[in-house]
Amino acid sequence: MDTKELLKKVRKIEIKTRRLSDHIFGGEYHSTFKGRGMTFSEVRQYQFGDDVRNIDWNVTARYNEPFVKVFEEERELTMMLMVDVSGSKLFGTIEQFKNEVVTEIAATLAFSATQNNDKIGLILFSDQVELYIPPKKGRSHVLRIIRELIEFEPESKKTNLTEALKFLTNVMKKKAIVFVLSDFIVENYDHTMKIVSRKHDVTGIRIYDKREEFIPNLGMVQMLDEETGELMLVNTSSKQIRRNYEKFHREKVNYFKESFSRSGAGTIDCRVDESYVKKLLGYFKQRG
Repeated sequence: MDTKELLKKVRKIEIKTRRLSDHIFGGEYHSTFKGRGMTFSEVRQYQFGDDVRNIDWNVTARYNEPFVKVFEEERELTMMLMVDVSGSKLFGTIEQFKNEVVTEIAATLAFSATQNNDKIGLILFSDQVELYIPPKKGRSHVLRIIRELIEFEPESKKTNLTEALKFLTNVMKKKAIVFVLSDFIVENYDHTMKIVSRKHDVTGIRIYDKREEFIPNLGMVQMLDEETGELMLVNTSSKQIRRNYEKFHREKVNYFKESFSRSGAGTIDCRVDESYVKKLLGYFKQRG
């Protein structure tokens, strides 16, 4: 992709997702994800209705009238976007590939965080950590993240979520808001997820295509495994093969939901032909 085309794509995504974050998600994001605590701001005269527990007795004694301490929420947070860039991200049968939806969701979340003056970082992972962008603030930083999401070419097409989660624990020493965007066609990460969720506020966003849920009866079909590169001839007329595939898919989805739920992490399911706006808003309102 040449520079002009890349910049055009980045700008298009910025316009769409920034509008969403400005008009829809900004307030919801703020109310859903709280700051680290309350910090002292100032002292002012007592007003009717103030909590008497906040009276500053030293100042009250000095001026011979009641004064109270005023506290503000310590708002600054760090958002980490963990994005699966393995081979399966390129699947799509309707209007968009999964990776295109992932880019829009990630950009919307990033601009929502920027609106609240929070830092945003990025981890792109396959079966290894492909790219790490440390958390920073500002529009130019978010645009860099969007550029990487659009044009980055991973070294591997396989997936290992456990390695990515371990990397997160090593680089993020303070509590962060973590969004993991993947199709979660992977297992054996539940133990690591429990460790990560004890420290960070984690949400898994599963992006999938409806054609991944079942195989239609199309006769003999040649299929390519995007993660292994293996070509295989599949008899989709076989009820047993279709049932086995549906069972395999259900098991992966159940593992995702159960692993995140047991860890105290949140989950969002988003099909590529559905509105991710409604999904995110519903999740924020439920949590808020």
